[in-house]
Amino acid sequence: MKLGFMKTDFLSPFFKLTALLLSFVLVGCTSLGGELTFQDKGVAVNGYDVVAYFSEQQPVTGKVEYSSQYNNVEWLFSSEQNKIMFEQDQQYYVPQYGGYCAYGMSKGFVVDTDPNAFTILNNKLYLNYSLGVRETWLNDTAVYIERADKNWQEKTAK
Repeated sequence: MKLGFMKTDFLSPFFKLTALLLSFVLVGCTSLGGELTFQDKGVAVNGYDVVAYFSEQQPVTGKVEYSSQYNNVEWLFSSEQNKIMFEQDQQYYVPQYGGYCAYGMSKGFVVDTDPNAFTILNNKLYLNYSLGVRETWLNDTAVYIERADKNWQEKTAK
């Protein structure tokens, strides 16, 4: 019995373009591009107040009038008090992996984050790409943190 196959030459340009676009996406997701802190237009972690994650246990949008510079990036805070707290101990408040997705970093990817997808473990702030990704990450944080720590070291050593 002879099986007939559809000629797929017309799909070749489509597959080539798809592969090319996918490679650009993957390269973008695996490189820090010189930015050790997740930022949008020079503002860290989508403009959210990293101190508020600890003090209010929720994401709070920062305000331009309460900004501080750290590692050549602008950080915004919701109050003068939070700005002062940050300036007294930046390393305590800065999210792990520069604010990039903790789960993504465990897989070797550099991915942006959703301010609502956060976790504080052992006095460290971890952000994730989405609430769904956060749920996956919470299933085995010890393993994911170990892998992410290793990947972060490799990415920041370059």
